[in-house]
Amino acid sequence: MHSNCITMQVIQHHNVIIPSLGLGTYQLTGLAGQQAIATALQLGYRHLDTAQMYNNETEVGRAITESGLDREEVFVTTKVWPSNLSKSKFIPSVEESLRKLNTDHVDLLLIHWPKDEETNKRAVDLLAECLQKQYTRLIGVSNFSIPQVEQAMSQAPISCNQVEYHPYYGQKQMLDYTHKHNLFLTAYSPFGTGEALDDNILIATAEKYDRTVSQLILRWLLQQDGVIAIPKASSREHLQENMRVFDFEIGPDDMTQIFLLTRNNKKYS
Repeated sequence: MHSNCITMQVIQHHNVIIPSLGLGTYQLTGLAGQQAIATALQLGYRHLDTAQMYNNETEVGRAITESGLDREEVFVTTKVWPSNLSKSKFIPSVEESLRKLNTDHVDLLLIHWPKDEETNKRAVDLLAECLQKQYTRLIGVSNFSIPQVEQAMSQAPISCNQVEYHPYYGQKQMLDYTHKHNLFLTAYSPFGTGEALDDNILIATAEKYDRTVSQLILRWLLQQDGVIAIPKASSREHLQENMRVFDFEIGPDDMTQIFLLTRNNKKYS
């Protein structure tokens, strides 16, 4: 296994160590999905991101169990879907997630999407309750706006906001906010559903570092303070490629040039 020994970059939050590169598991379902997750763990991934809506918490749980790794070695995130944000459904849905994942706790529990103000407030209180029950080590939100994060933080010890973030969709204001309040930001869809991979500026910059465009983008994200990236990949080749981002550094001018590509090109809403 020595060829896979990669020094994984981590961030520390409230004494919890979080690998800054994770695997987004959206669409990794069934046996093929479980095998892709198992391969990722084999290659050294130690951070898996799932959600109730992905319908693959069972596959994630099985891959971890069968990997032979201690549960403590893998950082697991799951998310509560909007239809489960009511008082009667929230905690039972989290308990069901834990059963599917075959664990007594996740490492990070998120509200997947915001709803109206009243629902959000109630959901954040229930999120805090899950923290008290030790169903999770950290809590956070996903796809929340700054005012929504602010409201959540006034109620509970929120650790992160998971948002769409890639070179074509900047998150400067959100990043400034998370830095100021000591939160971390998890970037999903880091390649902008693939569109950014064909960008001429990114192609030329990647060549300069003798890297692929996806490696360049992941490196750009991980070089930013308090940013975690969770690219999805299913083939061994892409899983390996995404891992090879810790042995080079992008120069400040190139970092700036990538920041300037932003064009408010949002893929998910």
